[in-house]
Amino acid sequence: MRRERPALQEAPDSSRGATRQAGERPSCLAFVTDDASEAALRGGLPNLLGATQLRRGDVHAATRALEREATPHTLLVDISGIAEPFAALEALAAVCAPDVRVLVIGEQTDIGFYRQLTRDLCVAEYAHKPLTRDMVARLFGPQLAGEATEASKGGKVIAVCGMRGGCGATTVAVNLALQLAERSHGHVALLDLHLRGGTTGLMLGVRPGTGLRVALEEPERVDALFLDRAGIPIADRLRLIAAEDPMDSLPQPVETGMRRVLEMLRSRANYVVIDLPMPPGPMERLALAAAWHAVLVLGPDLAGIRDTLAMRKLVAGCGQARPTVVLNRDGLPGGLKRALVTEGLGAAPEVVIPDLPRELPRAANLGRPALRESPALRRALAPLLREIAAVSTTKPPSLLHRLLGRGQA
Repeated sequence: MRRERPALQEAPDSSRGATRQAGERPSCLAFVTDDASEAALRGGLPNLLGATQLRRGDVHAATRALEREATPHTLLVDISGIAEPFAALEALAAVCAPDVRVLVIGEQTDIGFYRQLTRDLCVAEYAHKPLTRDMVARLFGPQLAGEATEASKGGKVIAVCGMRGGCGATTVAVNLALQLAERSHGHVALLDLHLRGGTTGLMLGVRPGTGLRVALEEPERVDALFLDRAGIPIADRLRLIAAEDPMDSLPQPVETGMRRVLEMLRSRANYVVIDLPMPPGPMERLALAAAWHAVLVLGPDLAGIRDTLAMRKLVAGCGQARPTVVLNRDGLPGGLKRALVTEGLGAAPEVVIPDLPRELPRAANLGRPALRESPALRRALAPLLREIAAVSTTKPPSLLHRLLGRGQA
């Protein structure tokens, strides 16, 4: 922070300063004020937390602590609720070693505020709440690992994996893609890799063509217009890329084709949601390797628990994707209770979708998105949407609603 000021580079001449600089410096120290931010840090930095000390408190607590302790190499502080954040960070700088790398989290989303922190105070990175695992990994991960490199270019890939047939993975993929297009205002590509028997088209009331299979088998034919030709417009910012080959066909996709398709989609879409066949073969593993999120969908049964545990290990070895477990059809008559599913998984599922035996089958049979038919599904998918895109599924109140609300206050 403001290393050009000598006053901020020199430790106070006191016995506390001498004590603070004595001893070995910790690698990273983080101060956060709430459970949600701590959970995001733990989820987004699972491989780095061994070298990171997490404490509860804001920037003032960090200043008091570092008056007595050695300055870490990397310091993360929370400025939420601080009336004068810049003055608080200046006070923090006065008790830190000049070479400390400072990361900041807060509540303001204004770009001017971000520029003041990073340019005027030389803060290494700033992230606003609510934090997500994705945001933490993308912004803070390279800083904590000492690799502050530019994030990979292109849209973000989300692989939706159903642990068993009929567990509802396609329903999750379709409605997640719709919500991303609706709430993030980004361009979304929904890629269905079930070349035979896929149901994304049926759920959306459209019939796919042959473009996807051709692209996967003959990558030299894929050009910049592939998405426009092969994609079926579903909404202003959502396109479906799928196939509907006959059951007696034998698609033969090649690795180059899979990479080329993903490259083209990521160049045109902010989010690429993939409905991934299970168990994963060579093509599916390439998609997993490119994924930033792996959404593991299971039903309330023993087989789903077993396969989820296996998929977690597979995802960890495939690339950078972080698994998010979705328990679908919670409360299904005859299914396992949620407590038993949690016990079997070793942790509670991040997303829970209740059993909706009327709304979802009716929507699928009518070729209408279930999101339009079921507010309960929209609410259940809200945590997943926040995790992936850091947006809410709650629409802002209308102007009339705000005026009425103001008048009643």
